[in-house]
Amino acid sequence: MIPRYTRPEMGRIWSEEHKISLWLRVEIAVAEAWATRGVIPPGAMERIRGAKCDLERMRQIEKEVDHDVIAFLRATGESVGEAARFIHLGLTSSDVIDTALALQLVEAADLLVADLDRLIEVVGRRAIEHRRTVMIGRTHGVHAEPITFGFKLAGWYAELKRARERLLAAREEVRVGKISGAVGTHANVPPDLEEEVCQRLGLRADPASTQVVSRDRHAFFVAALAILGSTLDRFATEIRHLQRTEVRELEEPFDPSNMGSSAMPHKRNPHESERISGLARLLRSYVGPALEDIALWHERDISHSSVERVVLPDACILADYLLALMTEIVEGWVVYPERMRQNLDATAGAIFSQQAMLRLVEAGLDRQDAYRIVQRLARQAWETGTHLRELLLADQRVRAHLSPEQIDAIFDLEPHLRYVDETFRRVGLPVSAPEALSA
Repeated sequence: MIPRYTRPEMGRIWSEEHKISLWLRVEIAVAEAWATRGVIPPGAMERIRGAKCDLERMRQIEKEVDHDVIAFLRATGESVGEAARFIHLGLTSSDVIDTALALQLVEAADLLVADLDRLIEVVGRRAIEHRRTVMIGRTHGVHAEPITFGFKLAGWYAELKRARERLLAAREEVRVGKISGAVGTHANVPPDLEEEVCQRLGLRADPASTQVVSRDRHAFFVAALAILGSTLDRFATEIRHLQRTEVRELEEPFDPSNMGSSAMPHKRNPHESERISGLARLLRSYVGPALEDIALWHERDISHSSVERVVLPDACILADYLLALMTEIVEGWVVYPERMRQNLDATAGAIFSQQAMLRLVEAGLDRQDAYRIVQRLARQAWETGTHLRELLLADQRVRAHLSPEQIDAIFDLEPHLRYVDETFRRVGLPVSAPEALSA
């Protein structure tokens, strides 16, 4: 991933230096296990514990041998002398690569969970803040019925909590190592040594590996990140819509020193949300290659390796960046409750059409007749600006079934919002004493 979208901590996890340090950690853990079995003498083990891998030297050797693990072993061996013969004892390259990769993925997942927790906290706080901030709910992009902005955010909060559960499940799925040899049969490394090494590293032993850990695990991990990216894209798309000039209910943070357009000084564009939508497309695109990596030949081929050098680091780096950017947006956005109320009133009461229809049905009118009457009057209200209340009061068929007081009650907001607090309780957000509707 390019530096523009790479945050330092996640970038460090996926750096070449850190990867090699994890390879060395795996090799030392294996050597420790052999030493407890008397295979490696204490003096040699002491040298192995102090092993180093000079990355530049490793790269020089790789140019010669065209094999990164062999280059790693030679460069590491140069740092320990004769004890090098005990390094990589009974192993194949994937024992080291896949086990170290599991460590990387667990580190990355832990960082992403922390990112996600910050976003969940901010979204939850904003939901509580706007629990009673009334706005129009939209379906198909068209005004539907009243909701509150906090209700919308409570849905975001619940979705992010599901993303967290998926991420933890994906972390557990990839938290496996394998020290089982060339085809996974433990021909030269006993299963109990594999168990010990994985335990030392904080991993589970893959119960049935081949030369590699099966890639369905990694595909699940990437898919969890892609779903998270789509969730963030959904939020970003909502923000972009609400920031449109004609809507203007919400705006991204915009520092006075920022410039929205090189040509038009008045512009304040939702550029961060647009960036999230764009990068989410890239994150989703990694699912295809990750799924393709599952189908390897026999006990292993190498077709997955080149893919993973790009897909796994990039997916984690992008998810980390997107979570941080969305947190920044939600933390600093500007909400316009007055504009939300203006937009709610824009259809001259037509959005209360379902309430009007239901009251007529309750009063004895056939549902289809009630629907047609209210549909006609709601359209008239929308097109002429005459409030639906006045049109209902003036309609003889309506007045034959509803009193003026009953008609007035149709336009009360409270019935639409009376169960908002129940949604908050269901998703685990605290609900304080009842408050007045804002704006």
